Formats: sequence, C-alpha cells, structure tokens
Amino acid sequence: MNLIPKNYKRYKITRNLTTSNIEIKDLLKSWIFISVAFAIVLGGLSYAIFKSLIITSIVVGTGFLLHELAHKIVAQKYKMFAEFRAFNEMLFLALIMSLFGFVIAAPGAVMIANKKNLKNINGKISIAGPLTNIFLSLIFVLIYFISTDFIQLIAGYGARINIFLALFNMIPFSLFDGAKIFKWSKLIWFVTVLICIFLLVLNFKYIGVI
Repeated sequence: MNLIPKNYKRYKITRNLTTSNIEIKDLLKSWIFISVAFAIVLGGLSYAIFKSLIITSIVVGTGFLLHELAHKIVAQKYKMFAEFRAFNEMLFLALIMSLFGFVIAAPGAVMIANKKNLKNINGKISIAGPLTNIFLSLIFVLIYFISTDFIQLIAGYGARINIFLALFNMIPFSLFDGAKIFKWSKLIWFVTVLICIFLLVLNFKYIGVI
C-alpha cells in the first residue's frame, strides 16, 4: 500500500501530531460505512434506520475515531510515521454482513512506517485502541445512569458498542490489535480480554437498549 500518494498533503495538529488529506478522507469514509452498517443491524431496513443512524454516527464515530487516534498518538510519540488507511473491501463486507444482522468492524488500520522492531513499543501502540474503547464504554455507562430518554438510549448503545469494539479488536489474529498485544504480553492480552468480557456481561445485564 502506497502511504504517500502524489496528492498527499500533511497538516500539523500539534507539535507531535500530524494528519493528512488522505487520512481525513479515509477516516470520514470509514466512519460513514461503519455507522450505516451498525444502523442497519440496530434499526433494520425500515424508517427506524434514520433514528439508528443518528445514534450510531455518534457512538461509532467517537469509538472508531478515538480508537484510531489513540494508536496514532502513541506511534507518533515514538517518532514513527502513523496514519489511518481504510480497507475498502472490509467496508463493503461490513455493509453486506450487516444485512444478516452482524457487523465485521475492521474498516482499516493505522499504518506505521519506520516501525521499530520492539515488541513492547508495538504492543503499547496496539493496546491503546482497545483501552480507549473500554474507557469510552465506562463513560457512556456513567452517562446512561444519570440521563433519561434519548440521551440515555445513545449512552446505552455507546457503552455496548464500545466494549464490543474493544473485545473484537482483541482477536489475536492477523491485523487485529490482539495479535500484536498477544505477541507482546500474553498476560496483558488475557487480562484485557477478561475485562472486556466482564464489562460486556454487565452491560447486557444492567443496560437495556436491545
């Protein structure tokens, strides 16, 4: 994959954080595809999908964008080139699978160049994403119990979708974060997965959104 095409333009956000026109385009595209896929699962192909799309755009948007940003921030902290690139095939697969009631949430990944061959650095970069989703899930849980009506509904879905994203990304295979985390530290991988499962069980027990 060519990370820096001819029309590439880099933008500086902070002293240590940069982005580009290509990354912004891929993030927006992935946000839209994944939001629609989750909306189809939640609302089906009916008028309810519009309400579901509002919810998923918010909760998937924050969960997905902050997950990828966490990877990027940690990687750039170690002076690595790091930018998100969408996987177009996986985006279309997510839409197709959503018609069958399931979402494969693998819209893309933060591509890292000049990667240092250190398991601990790669492990820290990888675990930053799932930990961000766990934190967001806990924040949404708090909002759920102090709010009512539509805000509570959004918070409930936010808690559930974020913990699902965290657990899904801990799969220890291929390009998933879990593969690099497992290689770095099996103990940290195991503890993180247990936390995700525990929070997901509590979510289904105490938060009624589906």
